[in-house]
Amino acid sequence: MLRKDLEQKDIEIQNKYLIPEIIRLLDEGRTVTIRLKGFSMRPFLEDKRDKALLKKSDSIKIDDVVLAEINKGQYVLHRVIKMDENFILLRGDGNIQTELCRINDIKGCAVGFYRKGRSALERTDGIKWQLYSFIWNKLFPIRRYLLYGYRKLWLRIFPVKL
Repeated sequence: MLRKDLEQKDIEIQNKYLIPEIIRLLDEGRTVTIRLKGFSMRPFLEDKRDKALLKKSDSIKIDDVVLAEINKGQYVLHRVIKMDENFILLRGDGNIQTELCRINDIKGCAVGFYRKGRSALERTDGIKWQLYSFIWNKLFPIRRYLLYGYRKLWLRIFPVKL
């Protein structure tokens, strides 16, 4: 019997349908890999190029990258920058502004990322990601200028490959 190899195709599904299914799977204890959409986690994570491996987490801490519902039906995958017993303050690595949510609005936590088309997972608890996070967060006062240079200069010389 001859078998044809099936061509892999990406399908884009609106978040209003996809995210509830992702949350259901996370609540069942499964891990979920999603392709990232948007530019809010630049310069380390790119739109439609990189993927995140998510899991449900009982213990969220500062610097974790989480999937959170910030408004009814509006979700972000951003970094935790501050928290108390009720609320969590989030910010995308490519953003200046922040979002606020309740702890129970955190739906999942990133275990790691598949970056730049690689098949190896860059774990968020690994030294490389920890170093990225530490340096990038310390550079917050000048982040606006660094992001401008990244968009206007770096991406022109080294365009993102999907």
